[in-house]
Amino acid sequence: MSYLPLLGILVVVAGFALRLNPMLVVTASALVTGLLAGMGPVEVISAFGKAFNDNRIIAIVWIVLPVIGLLERYGLQQRARAVIGGFRRATAGRLLILYLLYRQITAAIGLHSTAGHPQTVRPLVAPMALAAAEQQHGALTEDEAETVKANAAATDNVGLFFGEDIFFAIGSIVLIQATLSTYGILLAPLELAVWAIPTAIAAFVIHAARLLLLDRRLGRGRT
Repeated sequence: MSYLPLLGILVVVAGFALRLNPMLVVTASALVTGLLAGMGPVEVISAFGKAFNDNRIIAIVWIVLPVIGLLERYGLQQRARAVIGGFRRATAGRLLILYLLYRQITAAIGLHSTAGHPQTVRPLVAPMALAAAEQQHGALTEDEAETVKANAAATDNVGLFFGEDIFFAIGSIVLIQATLSTYGILLAPLELAVWAIPTAIAAFVIHAARLLLLDRRLGRGRT
C-alpha cells in the first residue's frame, strides 16, 4: 500500500496555514492526490467532472446566493419590513411562531432547502421580526435587536432539526436505525419517523412558548 496520495493532506494544511483561497487549495490537493495515486491528468479532471455531475444540486448555491445579494441590495429587507408595517397586531413572537410552523411542516415532507439562514432568515424573517417588534414596542436597543435576530435564527434551527426526522428518507433516520441495530433493536425507518412526531410537537409547543415570552420581555418597562 502506498501512502504517497496522503501528501494531498499536507497541501491542504499548508494552503490553509498560508491563508490561500480555500477552493484553490482543495482543488490542488485533489490534483496532487490523484496524480500520486497513479491517475493521469485527464483521469483526474474526469473524476472532477463526474463528481460535479453527480452532485450538480450543489451548483444551485452559486445561483441562489448572488440573487439574494442583489435582492438585498435593491431593498428586499426594507420591503419585508414595510409589509409587516401593514399588520398592526403582528408581533415578533407571533411572526416567528408562524415561521416555525412552516419550517417544521416543510422539513417533515422533505423540503429542507426551501428555507434557511441565508435564504430566508437573514433577508426576510429577521427584518420582519424586527419590524414587528418595533411596531409594538418602539425603537429597540441594540441588545433587544440582537435578541430578536437570534430568536429568528433559533426558530429556523428548531423547526428544521425536529421536523426533518419525520421525513424517513433522510440521513439522520438511517443513522438512528443503524445505531439501534447494533444493540439488537430493529426498527424500520417509517417507525422511527412516526415516533419523531411527538418530539416535533413538543418542540413546537416549547419554542412557541419561548417566542411568546420574547414578546413579553420586549414589552417589559415600555408600557
